[in-house]
Amino acid sequence: MNNTFSNAPAIGVDHPVYIIAEIGINHNGSLEIATDMIEGAARAGASCVKFQKRTPELCVPKDQWNIERDTPWGRMTYIDYRYKVEFTEDDYRVIDALCRDLGIAWTVSCWDEEAVAFMEANFDVPFYKAASASLTDLKLLRAMASTGKPLMISTGMSTMDEIDAAAAALNGHRLMIAHATSAYPCSTDELNLRMINTLMQRFPESLIGYSGHEVGLATTYAAVALGARFVERHITLDRAMWGTDQAASVEIAGLERMVRDIREIERALGDGVKRLYDSELGVRSKLRRVASAISGEA
Repeated sequence: MNNTFSNAPAIGVDHPVYIIAEIGINHNGSLEIATDMIEGAARAGASCVKFQKRTPELCVPKDQWNIERDTPWGRMTYIDYRYKVEFTEDDYRVIDALCRDLGIAWTVSCWDEEAVAFMEANFDVPFYKAASASLTDLKLLRAMASTGKPLMISTGMSTMDEIDAAAAALNGHRLMIAHATSAYPCSTDELNLRMINTLMQRFPESLIGYSGHEVGLATTYAAVALGARFVERHITLDRAMWGTDQAASVEIAGLERMVRDIREIERALGDGVKRLYDSELGVRSKLRRVASAISGEA
């Protein structure tokens, strides 16, 4: 899948690793915080920022609507909280304009069909994402796939049979499949990064990537070295901010390091073809005692 998305770097096996900075709901309903995060992600060199789009009355079970919880705005019902962290069409227009100005793509995880319809009616995102929680919601997956845009599916909290069923339901649609473990933050022992290779072998027509929720960056680098063609990490302005995803997120300075180091890893990986480099010739002539019989040297 060597797609070239509008207002975004290309995603594919012949392109640099596509780096998604997941803002999610770490903006806590503040457009100002969201714009600061977008600017930070663009400055860091991320390929894309991603939000989450829900229709709260469709996504929150009714028996939880009136359960109260503490929030940055005081104690309120869960349904009111869910509305508080949802951006409006006008908010997304500000986000869209800012991303265009900064030359960074943006997209969303849609959690219900109404959210898909909202996005399609108002914006032109390069691809959609289905969160791990939505992997078994085949109706929603098909709604996003019906837009004709590539679909990224995340595979946390899922069995292999459930992943197979989702892929089969989408029947050859342009899929980006992200290995993930849905723990926030995730223990290193449960990352199971070799699943990246398993998914590559099982779904050779799809792009395989990694969505990480661990603390630190080393394991994300390992995912790139294993062949992930895209990576997604949650970002935040401050890991101490209020919110369930903040502790498993990367601050902007960390994102800058991550992008820089991923690009260095890509350069270091090369193409797997053995070469004798000019930089080696001097030390070769100085240190090699026996000449190569293959080359015919005396």
